[in-house]
Amino acid sequence: MTATTRAVGALQVSPLCLGGNVFGWTADEAQSFAVLDAYVEGGGNLVDTADSYSSWAPGNPGGVSETVIGRWLARRGRRDDVRLATKVGAHPDFRGLSPENIHRAADASLTRLGVDHIDLYYTHFDDESVPVEEIITALDELVTAGKVREIAVSNISTERLVASLEFSRDAGKARYVAIQPHYNLVSRDTYEGERQAIAAEWGLAALPYWSLAAGFLTGKYRPGVEVASERAGGAAQHLETERGPRVLAALDEIAAARGVAPATVALAWLRARPTVAAPIASARSLEQLGPLLTVNELTLTDAEAERLTRASD
Repeated sequence: MTATTRAVGALQVSPLCLGGNVFGWTADEAQSFAVLDAYVEGGGNLVDTADSYSSWAPGNPGGVSETVIGRWLARRGRRDDVRLATKVGAHPDFRGLSPENIHRAADASLTRLGVDHIDLYYTHFDDESVPVEEIITALDELVTAGKVREIAVSNISTERLVASLEFSRDAGKARYVAIQPHYNLVSRDTYEGERQAIAAEWGLAALPYWSLAAGFLTGKYRPGVEVASERAGGAAQHLETERGPRVLAALDEIAAARGVAPATVALAWLRARPTVAAPIASARSLEQLGPLLTVNELTLTDAEAERLTRASD
């Protein structure tokens, strides 16, 4: 059974959102272009990045991922086939969410991406020094100017999230249509509960990041196995919990029965969760991308989904 697109505001998005954090970091430009080509050819249409990617890497000033994506768009001419999501607030030169910074950062992102509008624009990290009214008003101005189609939010307290949504409603401003939470089979309380309930009440689509737990849910991290990865330490720590090995066992069982990779099963479970529109996952090679794209074709049975849910409790 083929999974269908889902709505994120006025946008229709594919079952997998391609994360762009690796572009210009662990994937050079040629590798990034190859992954982007294969993702779109495989039916994907939403690419997620941020103006800060990958400023944490030595010698990387931030904005590199956007620049790589912009060069790919210019080279391939695929702008109409792709929805672009990026974020504001964490670039070394554009920190915070003051109205002036939001406008300047958006213009810089548009320049790097080489486009006239951003489809989905997130506040990357909340800035509690700025009233939510000022943040929403600045974002609304971008929408009114045609520079942004839809706005979204990540890394914000539930109190500030509700206040933002209420202000948008009461003032007739642009409203967040999506939330990007940390959420996966070994990290459920980072979204489930009050945050998920708010998303459901206000009709926010969730696009989870770290959907494969920094690679742990691909199944490549096993006792006694060393993995060469920038994120190996964070992923391997799940082996030391009771939940981690239990989840891996359930993933292995279902993956073997369905003839797919554990990563595909983990993404399919996530996409079946309430409010989730599309999980975000990145790939630095075509080999890594294949199992991610397979989620387009996989729908878990109720019994399979429940098996994973029990294992992850």
